[in-house]
Amino acid sequence: MDSLRDPEHALVVLSGGQDSTTCLYWALSRFAQVSAISFDYGQRHRVELDAARTIAAMAGVGHTIIPINTFSALGGNALTDQQMSPDTGPDAETLLPNTFVPGRNLIFILHAAAWAYAKNIRHIVLGVCQSDYSGYPDCRDDSIKAMQVAVNSGMDAQYTLHTPLMWRSKKDAWMLARELGGDALVNLIVEESHTCYMGQRGQREPWGYGCGTCPACRLRAAGYAAYAQALADLGQNCPKG
Repeated sequence: MDSLRDPEHALVVLSGGQDSTTCLYWALSRFAQVSAISFDYGQRHRVELDAARTIAAMAGVGHTIIPINTFSALGGNALTDQQMSPDTGPDAETLLPNTFVPGRNLIFILHAAAWAYAKNIRHIVLGVCQSDYSGYPDCRDDSIKAMQVAVNSGMDAQYTLHTPLMWRSKKDAWMLARELGGDALVNLIVEESHTCYMGQRGQREPWGYGCGTCPACRLRAAGYAAYAQALADLGQNCPKG
């Protein structure tokens, strides 16, 4: 298997959530060396950083957390403003969910590329997804391709931005995790990753921990339910972690 891996080094943008954790193991299956980077941007669900630390350690990869305090100063979104509820629906003017942090993924890519530059890392792996993307325009394929052009031009480099989940639903993300690491990886994602926008590690549900009502929890729960049904259709059961 090792002989089939790309000999180069890949950097995974690891939030600590389901998608980025799946992408971390996708990178481990394809690259000889993998590192992870996370961003502390004043998010209300800061527990995801603890999840990222744990997941990186379990995967045996180097992990760096970069502070970015700009988003809290800009405000206007429910992920950095404690006074806003993340479940009030889309903004009346933009039609975007109030959990959209303008420019977040674009800035993450820029910072990841800048961090990777001196280390000669030119593969960056992202957990963004257009087919099931919660209405965030900076998760779209066109946005990522445009950023690849921008960082390559601006840094005179040859980065490749990998998006293994771009055209996968949440159900398919669970399926990919199972393909990559079997029930053990699915259980790791359920137990250790964090998605809940409220930052809650409440009662353990089949899909993991969270408030169960915020948009992120609802999306994750629906994806897991579809995944469980797909396994049932194949005559298989979800593991009892």
